[in-house]
Amino acid sequence: MTDANHAVMTTPLLVTRKKAVAQDTFLFELKPPQGQELPEFTPGSHITVRTPSGQSRRYSLCNAPQERDRYLIAVKKEPGGRGGSISMAVQLQEGDTIEIEPPANEFKMSNSKPAATIFIAGGIGITPIRSMILDCLHKGDRNFKLFYFTRTADLMAFRDEFLAPDLAENVVLHHDNGDPEQAYDLWPILENQNGAELYCCGPKGLMDAVRDMTGHWSDSSVHFEDFVGATAKRPDDKPFEIILGKSGERLEVAADVSILDTLRNHGHLVPSSCESGTCGTCRTRFTAGEPDHRDFVLSEKEKKTEIMICVSRARSPSLTLDL
Repeated sequence: MTDANHAVMTTPLLVTRKKAVAQDTFLFELKPPQGQELPEFTPGSHITVRTPSGQSRRYSLCNAPQERDRYLIAVKKEPGGRGGSISMAVQLQEGDTIEIEPPANEFKMSNSKPAATIFIAGGIGITPIRSMILDCLHKGDRNFKLFYFTRTADLMAFRDEFLAPDLAENVVLHHDNGDPEQAYDLWPILENQNGAELYCCGPKGLMDAVRDMTGHWSDSSVHFEDFVGATAKRPDDKPFEIILGKSGERLEVAADVSILDTLRNHGHLVPSSCESGTCGTCRTRFTAGEPDHRDFVLSEKEKKTEIMICVSRARSPSLTLDL
């Protein structure tokens, strides 16, 4: 079936298992109701899920790509988010059916044969990297190292799995207890590229630190993924007004609601897909006001005339959209 806001076909999948894999993090096993084979996916892929709250959210597939009978996603309940993860964690239960869009991949592993592969994950950022590691193990490739960071041990998804003796030489698990002085020093690992490729997924602070430390690496050897940073609410978010330039209609955007959801709530159907500032589907032209850009798509030139309305907001009291 299709949704009014999406041109992409969606498929109903059955929640056959729900399991807590860390504090406030739940693993969902999704299978076709009739047991048919699912579309294939590659390491680093995600699916777009229509959450019980009605919002669309992207979740990385965390199982091995060789599995064709199920998709596994892990969802962290984010109190500071916009409700999608909370509805998944609280409302979605075993036996429920949920609509998903087919797998897509914007965090692909390269086809090259690097001297080594370095995986760096923070928090729920382990999900796409777990799929990559399972794929490596399936292919007999143990030439990788995982550095997995969380604040405390109970926040680490799949911890027991990564503590297994057969992965001891490939995995470093670290908890900083919220103290910057206890942060793991990655510089000795990243100071020299030595023919390695790096894949990193996690919170903004970790991503920015790794970007800084790999600035001297070749662009093609460093890969990042971030769904969460753009969608998280910020303490200083304030209400503002949007003006629809073609009709003059004025709508207030609440501090905890996106421009996209505000438009939907008032009956305006605007194309969207990822709703995390990474795909470009909801790109909208603005003609007045100052945006607060929070996407991962627009160039500096494009930001002068366009805004991603799923995640970005306004610095000015009002923002006029070409709608």
